[in-house]
Amino acid sequence: MYLAVVLDLFSRQVVGWSMQPHMQARLVSDALRMAWFRRHPVPGLIFHSDRGSQYCSHSFQDALRSYGMRSSMSRKGNCWDNAPTESLWGSLKVGRLYGRKFATQREAMDEVVDWLTFYNHRRLHSTLGYVSPMRFEENWHAGQVKKAA
Repeated sequence: MYLAVVLDLFSRQVVGWSMQPHMQARLVSDALRMAWFRRHPVPGLIFHSDRGSQYCSHSFQDALRSYGMRSSMSRKGNCWDNAPTESLWGSLKVGRLYGRKFATQREAMDEVVDWLTFYNHRRLHSTLGYVSPMRFEENWHAGQVKKAA
């Protein structure tokens, strides 16, 4: 199984994801579609990724343009350009997957979805002042309401 995520760099929330038994462009396009439907960002949003063939594909680049997004890609061979997502992969592997064997793809998918829910709602992030991504966004929105009042 392959997993693609769309990570909001402001809150570190996973706002879109897709798991499929292949690494074709549809994998990342489906994650992007979920993120767009959940957030409806204003045109001009910058979508950053690595240089994987799925992200470079015409179909994915066309999808970005159709949502009014601009593409940004890591430098060739430089994993540090995509550090937040690489950190998420490490947390998932260490926190839930290393040493595990799953009887079915469905069992593996359920475990990953459960972890993504934990990640968004309960996992504390040092970059967010040791609150979860969801709590960080709630706090930010409450602050915006206070500013407007």
